[in-house]
Amino acid sequence: MIDGPYFVLTVLGALACGLVAGVFTAFSTFVMKGLAALPPAQGIAAMNRINVAAVGPAFMAVFLGATGLCAVLAVVTFVLWPDGATVELLLGSALFLVGSFGVTVVAHIPRNDALAEVDQDSAEGAAYWRAYVREWTRWNHVRSVASTAATVSYILALT
Repeated sequence: MIDGPYFVLTVLGALACGLVAGVFTAFSTFVMKGLAALPPAQGIAAMNRINVAAVGPAFMAVFLGATGLCAVLAVVTFVLWPDGATVELLLGSALFLVGSFGVTVVAHIPRNDALAEVDQDSAEGAAYWRAYVREWTRWNHVRSVASTAATVSYILALT
């Protein structure tokens, strides 16, 4: 059984991963569908604004906070090796660090950077937008599932 500060870290990790999962799920289930329904130039402009707003303090505190908590939980778990919750804690950390943070770095940031450079009024921009929406959303599903699974794993560690 985990207790004390370790328990608090795990609760905070579960909450942070859950908050991130909610944001990603919202994007996968309706935000990207709404943006995709716009004319390409408007969709590109809106997504570029969202991408700028996303790196503001509110979301970054939650996203990077979750990433930091998951990293700390992984290290502390390796050091303390608690009875009964080790697998759940390490699995939750790995799911978030690889499936959420890692996918963001590898799949989303490069696409977002490329979208910022595209001429939104061109035929090439429209073609890129269609591919962007499809690929970005596909990878966002991965982030949603990974963040949700990390949350569940941390909750199981607490039981």
